[in-house]
Amino acid sequence: MPKFAHLGLAITLLLVGINTEVMAAAPQVKTQAPGFYRMMLGDFEITALNDGTRELPVDKLLKERQPGQVLRALQHAYLGLPLETSFNGFLINTGAKLVLVDSGGGSNLGPTLGRLITNLKAAGYQPEQVDEVYITHLHSDHISGVLSEGKAAFPNATLRMDQREADFWLSEENAAKVAEGARGTFTNARAAVKPYQEAGRFKPFEGDAKTGVELVPGIRALSTYGHTPGHSVYLVESKGQKLAVWGDLMHVAAVQLPDPTVTISFDSDASLAQPQREKAMADAAEKGYYVALAHSSFPGIGRLRPDGKGYVWLPPNYSSKP
Repeated sequence: MPKFAHLGLAITLLLVGINTEVMAAAPQVKTQAPGFYRMMLGDFEITALNDGTRELPVDKLLKERQPGQVLRALQHAYLGLPLETSFNGFLINTGAKLVLVDSGGGSNLGPTLGRLITNLKAAGYQPEQVDEVYITHLHSDHISGVLSEGKAAFPNATLRMDQREADFWLSEENAAKVAEGARGTFTNARAAVKPYQEAGRFKPFEGDAKTGVELVPGIRALSTYGHTPGHSVYLVESKGQKLAVWGDLMHVAAVQLPDPTVTISFDSDASLAQPQREKAMADAAEKGYYVALAHSSFPGIGRLRPDGKGYVWLPPNYSSKP
């Protein structure tokens, strides 16, 4: 072999080794896919929109029935503490109206939230296309996303919620009754609603706990007072298929599905919130319709099946059909 052949072979092997090392060391991307999930409900298109996640000390927030109940339930579901919790909204295209249920936390709740509009755009829509925004209740993680830099984030939308909810949280008199450090929800609610009020596009409705109130064809608001004074569930129906957008009837599925009696410190009246949850769970399990959860792991859509004194969660079968 010529005396330079060994040198050439060594250089070739070195270059191959370098290229292989470069290919093997591709940097990790470390970003999640856009936070939207789409399914059809009869003729209606349902798009779940993630506003982000936030770690919550749910063992301190939930009112467990026995010591260690929350931790045991989380461990059974392969979850830990603090619990990384999803914040979800739901976009409904009826073919005639584009309706958003709950808007996320906007810029009020830290850098890990406030992504709903980004994900709405990733899902193929623009905020200007939204016709109606329905709010389950006026806690900041559900209402603050309607506001963007002091202006309406959905400039052509009508903002709707139960009149009882509006009366409570938009009242300066009620805000004055609580400690100054606890007035944030009142302040955020008034700021979020203000541009819609000024534009004449704020239209609360009188709640109904029996048959609900039809807001647009195929969508009804059902009064479920307890978590807040005017909490509402939105019932969506098309061609015999049904989905109930529950808002905050349930917060931690891993704990409250097996034991629906567990309440949370965020409830305005836990003695009312608990039976509302139990009634809603029983109805959904009996009739087999979908529910959509604000704080269940994204996309937060599924069905319930009875399991002893509680329920198991059945997510929808994934479909790539248009």
